[in-house]
Amino acid sequence: MTTTPQQSAAGGPLSCAEGREAEWQVRCDLAALYRLIAHHRMTDLIYTHISARVPKSQDGGPEHQFLINPYGVLFHEITASSLVKIDLEGKVVDPGATGVVNAAGFTIHSAIHMARPELACVVHTHTEAGIAVSAQRHGLLPISQHALKFYGHLAYHDYEGIALELDERERLVRDLGPHKAMILRNHGLLVAGRTIAEAFNLIYYLERACQAQISALAGGSELVLPPEEVRLRTAAQFNGGASLAHCDMAWNAALRLLAGSPDWRV
Repeated sequence: MTTTPQQSAAGGPLSCAEGREAEWQVRCDLAALYRLIAHHRMTDLIYTHISARVPKSQDGGPEHQFLINPYGVLFHEITASSLVKIDLEGKVVDPGATGVVNAAGFTIHSAIHMARPELACVVHTHTEAGIAVSAQRHGLLPISQHALKFYGHLAYHDYEGIALELDERERLVRDLGPHKAMILRNHGLLVAGRTIAEAFNLIYYLERACQAQISALAGGSELVLPPEEVRLRTAAQFNGGASLAHCDMAWNAALRLLAGSPDWRV
């Protein structure tokens, strides 16, 4: 997707000095998330995407804008100022590094941002384990503690081809329902968090659950499944009232993994 970008007030990408403080923090956190996804080897060259909702400004500025990666830039190269800001119609508001975004990324992310205003960050991946589980008819099995985080809290969306048709947005939202995690059949994984920290926690756990499942099935032995009451109790433990505080703690620890890497906060 290529559109004619609007420039920021100073004629270039948003900087820390000229940007609103809340938006700049989101940019820094989103850039860090891109770096962490790269660190954990959940990338697919230039073909997946993460987005974050731009906070509404205090001066009555426009609503419903979000930040996403500039198409063609690798995840470990993302910085706060390189992110592209677009609206829900796909219009580029701030061009970031390239002013170009992945068209399929726009379809998927705009769908969630339009329909679920309580969710601030959307992550979509094409990992080997995520794609493998997405192709298994039974989906994610309740065979690990990581998987039980999503027991009763996981949606599925059937594959329709590369997500270039905007009418797929309605079906993505319908299939996601009230959940924050979804397996895109024959495609990959999708999560959305109330915060960037929660989105990272969700994709980390879902990816690890998929990795564990593929390894367990490859072993060829009969699988042990916890009883239903244990599955439900574990899911409730994971999704209790303290879940956001736990996500923040894990996020702050994960940021230390980026120590020594080129600064993403520029």
